[in-house]
Amino acid sequence: LMIRRPPRSTLDRSSAASDVYKRQLIDNKIPYPSQKIFSIDDARELAKWRLPKLVFDFVDGASGNEFLSINNNKAYENIKLEPRVLINVEERSLKTKFLDSEYGLPFGFAPMGMCNLTWPNADTMLAKEAIDNNIPICSSMAASTSLEKIYELSNGLAWFQLYIGQDEDFVLDLLNRAQDCGYKTIILTVDVPILARRSRDNRNGFDIPFRMSIKNFIDFATHPNWSLRTLYHGAPTNMNYVTSKSGKRFVRGESRGKIDWNTLKMLRDKWKGHLIVKGVMNEDDAIKIKNYGVDAIYISNHGGRQLDCAPTSINALPKIRQKVGAKFPLIIDSGIRSGSDILKALALGANFVMIGRPLMYGLGADSHPGLIKILQIIENELSTALGLVGLTDIKYVSRKILSKNLLENIGYG
Repeated sequence: LMIRRPPRSTLDRSSAASDVYKRQLIDNKIPYPSQKIFSIDDARELAKWRLPKLVFDFVDGASGNEFLSINNNKAYENIKLEPRVLINVEERSLKTKFLDSEYGLPFGFAPMGMCNLTWPNADTMLAKEAIDNNIPICSSMAASTSLEKIYELSNGLAWFQLYIGQDEDFVLDLLNRAQDCGYKTIILTVDVPILARRSRDNRNGFDIPFRMSIKNFIDFATHPNWSLRTLYHGAPTNMNYVTSKSGKRFVRGESRGKIDWNTLKMLRDKWKGHLIVKGVMNEDDAIKIKNYGVDAIYISNHGGRQLDCAPTSINALPKIRQKVGAKFPLIIDSGIRSGSDILKALALGANFVMIGRPLMYGLGADSHPGLIKILQIIENELSTALGLVGLTDIKYVSRKILSKNLLENIGYG
């Protein structure tokens, strides 16, 4: 099934290498190793082989017994869509309007710290694909590229995500920096007052900055492609901290337990642009956050990396949608592994979707070409699923495309 893609941004800063790669994709001449990627699972397996175990486990791991991360994915598998027939779906559009902006696709890049750990210059590659696809990229407070540089690289398509910990002055400095360079949207992540135990990271001795052990030395030595490239470009670090005038040092396990409703009020009073609150899973929290004047709520269980016995994000979505009303903007992540998953999330009440790990799998599997391949797979799957449920425009997605019998059986009725 051939799809007709929506017009892209007229600004094209893609590298010559990625342009050549895209032409090769059109001609079905895909260079190795991306020729082995036909799904997100393929990219995950390839990244697992190509990356040091310490790095792959940092990306792939979750908290506790990791059941929530698995259940996030399974929850989408339990949701079925109703195929429709004899409808002309030759022309289809995925263009989406969210928070007063027009985007080429109904999804963006979730905030992720230390992306350059997955592959050198990963942040640059993500920013270029944000431009090429006209979608937002969320610059993490813990990013390995400064917030100013990501804003520049993405031609202003970036949102800025932050935590508020013990040092409020440091956060206010980051807010001022974000405002000065042109950010219009910030995301306050509220679901990490305490960092949950992540057994894979503990087992591997993962920490920032790195502390080399014999085990890690062997791990890096047996993955020379990643190791030599990382050595050449330099080990990634948390650049928003390095570039701060406050001299604040990044501490991965720093407590953020003092954050409360007064913190949200303070931030809403200080930030005049769009404010999104991320990590919301409870409908009573959601309505209270809405009443504090935020512009959108971001439903997320942190990809299963925080409370390991929490509900899945997709299960929380319908309850929060019912509580905040039909018009209030909602974003969701955690468990998205295909284009049809995005369609399911939109049908259950999300206005926009964010993806995270699949991007890292693509980068780990084959650098920039792997990222491009993942995005093409997701877009193709989404456009195909849209047509197969009988729709021609993503704006027409509603609960009507969900399988009615199954919807009642799993409690969404």
